[in-house]
Amino acid sequence: MRWAILLGSPDISGGTYVIFEHAIRAQKKGIEVTIVTEEKVPMERLHWHPEARSIIWKTFSEVSNETFDICIATWWRTVYEMTRVAASTYAYFVQSIESRFYDESEKPLRKLVESTYRLPLYIITEATWIQRYLSDVHNAESYLVRNGIRKDIYSITGETIAPREPGKLRVLVEGPIDVGFKNVPKTIKLCRRSNADEIWLLTSSPIDSYNGVDRVFSRVPIFDTAKIYRSCDVIVKLSYVEGMFGPPLEMFHCGGTSITYNVTGHDEYIIADVNGLVAQTDDEEQVVNYINMLKENPERLARLKASALKTAEQWPSWDQSSSDFIAAIQDIYENRQKISQDVLRNNSEFYFDWYVIGENYKNELAGRKSIYRVIYQKLNNYLRIKHPRVHQFARKVKFRILVRKN
Repeated sequence: MRWAILLGSPDISGGTYVIFEHAIRAQKKGIEVTIVTEEKVPMERLHWHPEARSIIWKTFSEVSNETFDICIATWWRTVYEMTRVAASTYAYFVQSIESRFYDESEKPLRKLVESTYRLPLYIITEATWIQRYLSDVHNAESYLVRNGIRKDIYSITGETIAPREPGKLRVLVEGPIDVGFKNVPKTIKLCRRSNADEIWLLTSSPIDSYNGVDRVFSRVPIFDTAKIYRSCDVIVKLSYVEGMFGPPLEMFHCGGTSITYNVTGHDEYIIADVNGLVAQTDDEEQVVNYINMLKENPERLARLKASALKTAEQWPSWDQSSSDFIAAIQDIYENRQKISQDVLRNNSEFYFDWYVIGENYKNELAGRKSIYRVIYQKLNNYLRIKHPRVHQFARKVKFRILVRKN
């Protein structure tokens, strides 16, 4: 069987990591897996996951004369590139509801992202909440395949950067510092307000220091991340949007616990006050209190760690998870009606055309508003200088209107 997996970026991220883990194992089971990207990917960019170098890597232009059994999109933008690849059928691996990655003001773009869940594609997802959302909002069926864990990497035994010290609390913050919904800068600020003894940062951002952080670990290969987890007591991860995030689960496997917001996907494995602590989103005081509580109550910390380790022991490995993923793909290919390239193209173009209309209208409206604003400012300045009494009268009228509205 031949798979084409469309990838937006090969650089370090949780989503790309998951794709690599599935692809590597599928290849080991005799499936020919080709990762397709827009531009050629130098193998040094895969330093963080060297096993991914064993997969076939090609560009869209390089596969233009090939035909695959199935083509799999992995990010909303790759959905709109699928028809560039010839395949017997098409599927969509949904790792989050990606419209939430964009600001509310980006309405046409958010609608375009949401439209990908209505295209004639077979969907595989990794979290219960995503499966439920797709069904409730888009009436879309999906296969559920939860992410696995590298049991060979993440375990309670092994090397550390520095051993944990009884009576001291070492906190780990994880994530890129420049992605708004990952909320890393504010997470660090809250940790600094607490009584934590040390704050460490594990990040995909290319930095070597950060204000208020004791140690920074940047762009670390996956085989070395467990050393960092095993050195810390608790991971504080306060994302606003997640699919099914891996770092707290990796921390569980390495003998630690977690503090998170009640973000989507946390309840796939975190049980509040049992194996981790869960605060309401943006409840900053609760986060600080949780950190202080773990510092002041080592017995509570130990109980959370013990329960987290039990959760880890019951969680499936990547081998198990990827077997389920392969089974889902085989079912799609062998038992489901084939999706033609032409049908997919027609539907994709329909939604994309509406996006262009919406974006143009938004820009035109913004342009009109900016023109009106310039005219208003010029008129306001003219009255203020040439006719101050009229200007004062106009200001009073404007003020009264505003008061009445409120």
